[in-house]
Amino acid sequence: MLDIAIIGAGIGGLTLALRLHQKGFRPRVYESTAELRPLGVGVVSQPYGTREMTELGLLDELNAVSVDAIESVYYNQYGQEIYGERCGTHMGYPHGQRFIHRGIWQMLLYKAVIERLGPDSVVLGARATGFTEDANGVTVRFRPNHATQPVPAEIRADVVIGIDGIKSAIREQLYPESSKPHFSGITLWRGVTLMKPFKTGGTILHIGAPSQGSLIVYPIHDDWEGTGLTLTNWIVEQNDRAESIEDWNQKGDIAEIAHMFDECKLDFLDVGEMLRNAREVYLFPLIDHDPLDRWAFGRVALMGDAAHAMYPRGGNGACQALVDARVIAEKLSTIDDPVEALQRYEQERLPIANRIVLANRGDGPEVVRRIVEERTQGQRFDDIEKVLPFAEADSIFKEYHRLAGMKRPNENPNEPSGFRSVFFAGT
Repeated sequence: MLDIAIIGAGIGGLTLALRLHQKGFRPRVYESTAELRPLGVGVVSQPYGTREMTELGLLDELNAVSVDAIESVYYNQYGQEIYGERCGTHMGYPHGQRFIHRGIWQMLLYKAVIERLGPDSVVLGARATGFTEDANGVTVRFRPNHATQPVPAEIRADVVIGIDGIKSAIREQLYPESSKPHFSGITLWRGVTLMKPFKTGGTILHIGAPSQGSLIVYPIHDDWEGTGLTLTNWIVEQNDRAESIEDWNQKGDIAEIAHMFDECKLDFLDVGEMLRNAREVYLFPLIDHDPLDRWAFGRVALMGDAAHAMYPRGGNGACQALVDARVIAEKLSTIDDPVEALQRYEQERLPIANRIVLANRGDGPEVVRRIVEERTQGQRFDDIEKVLPFAEADSIFKEYHRLAGMKRPNENPNEPSGFRSVFFAGT
């Protein structure tokens, strides 16, 4: 049985541990953080991500701490509706789309790993610093990171999977020339506000003119701590701010951006009030890495953000890592040679993930708001059908769903798939 080391205990790394366990492996996860806590803000489990959770036997646990996504609606900066579509099972997919707090999702997976693989399956406070590979295995080196328990200076494994995020030490050794990420020129502000439910209670809003700034809002936990209120996640994209440090826990001052959407008038939500009432606010430069042409290097492979960090447009980042985990586990359990198994994983997953990375560098599905802004020259419209007809907008979303591996269930199964250049930056 292969000895598999997983570097990183994020959503992807913990999912990989569970997937490998399903196949009879007993991997060990090494995490740089000395204590896992439910940090972060909101993320989305797309229907294909929820399918992965279902196959892990964790659907009930996911549903208990997340919100069912019912609809997704796009507005210009004035609050005029551009386009809307149903989500998850409400669209006809066999699995739901869920809105969830990232840290709560991670802790759900962590609990499952400890219960199924044992308390020694996750080593905390072990920061990977590099590795050495030979014909028979891999040696990974660590240094302690404020650990409360002893951390090994090095370990030996048959296979090493680097899932240690956008600042991955494994990736940096493999690609030292690409260790600096690509900055979009956009600063991402993320926060949560405790408030009354809005619209359907399961609506995600996409608001704004991209040249001025964008706002995404969605609920991530109902009846938060018994208050009867909903913990609501929001994300603001601010243009032309100087690049800040790469730290997801960097605090921001809401006063800097609270005014940005004061002209947006929605009859079900006071956007400015929501921003000003934020419980916590973080800022981060919107970054990714240039797509890689290789993820597998002998017995070492990259996965998740370490392999394909992408802008958070379309809600596919975490879900793509879940798919990575399933494919790696399948290949390692069905192909005797681990080197070949990792090559086959790369062949199956790399082209798909890289296309999404590039599509999200454009606008992803948010492109409909840019189209409306350009066609109206940033002014109000009288009739959206004269600006962006529903059929045109719907075709854009249909193609993006295909690109992400979520072909709509009501489509003709014989209809050819493809993707539109409208998604990509500079087109």
